[in-house]
Amino acid sequence: MTRTKQNIETDFFRQLDRFTFSVRKRVSTVYAGNRPSTRSGHGIDTIGFREYDLNDSLKDIDWKAYARTEKLYVRQFEEEKTLTTHILLDASKSMDYPEKGTSKFEYAAMLAAGYAYMVTKYNDRFAISTFTQEIDINKPSRGRKNLLRTIDRLTELELSGGTSIGEAVLKYSREIKSRSLVILISDFLQEPEAIETAVSRLSDHDLILIQVLDPTEKVLPVQGNSKLVDLETGEEIRTYVSEKFKERYLEKLDDHSARIKKACMKTGAEFYSFTTDTPIFDAFYYTIRRRRR
Repeated sequence: MTRTKQNIETDFFRQLDRFTFSVRKRVSTVYAGNRPSTRSGHGIDTIGFREYDLNDSLKDIDWKAYARTEKLYVRQFEEEKTLTTHILLDASKSMDYPEKGTSKFEYAAMLAAGYAYMVTKYNDRFAISTFTQEIDINKPSRGRKNLLRTIDRLTELELSGGTSIGEAVLKYSREIKSRSLVILISDFLQEPEAIETAVSRLSDHDLILIQVLDPTEKVLPVQGNSKLVDLETGEEIRTYVSEKFKERYLEKLDDHSARIKKACMKTGAEFYSFTTDTPIFDAFYYTIRRRRR
């Protein structure tokens, strides 16, 4: 059964106000090569002075310096740039689980909306794009109106199809024009090679991977003769679920997560895994506390 409307709660936004999650970054060798970007006029830190020329605005003249030297000088500031936040959200059919209660997609969408909300507090740009076998690319923009439009769009989204995370990231990476914060949210129940490729392709950015699973996927609470359904393909498998079967399943799931974590560690990315019964605020608290260290 497909949900006709996603339930994306936003009441927790008020709780997020206690967090600082600015993605502002000063221009440095990391972001702008070996030459810091400087400009005259208003900025954050004064890094020096230079003599006034006719192209400068009169309001940028440092009159105290003129009083001392009887020469016209303007201040130079180190230009502050912001990191645009790109959030890629898995909208494949496997995220439409379970049928009742909070689905993986709804939880993931709340995470995405929460990060976007914190970014808007600093008037920074963000985009939430969804992907399946294709990717629906949204251009970064600022403001609460953009956030509300995005939440409305996610609420009306109908999940379908499989996942091609490698292709989605390949296409999206071409849209990122400068170093950015990229948050990739999925159940990551895809081939590990595709995930490793995606992580590698985004390794030049500040990258966070967040895995969202249903609690039942962590314990497999079935026993005996059972029918297992692949939500993305609709394929059904009838099998006998023994304790040994569960052990092998959980071992493979742990190995899969460990492989993703290893790929992230190699590139300096962060990896988090939550189940949908984790209070949404607790998930934010954990990730942001880790980033403050």
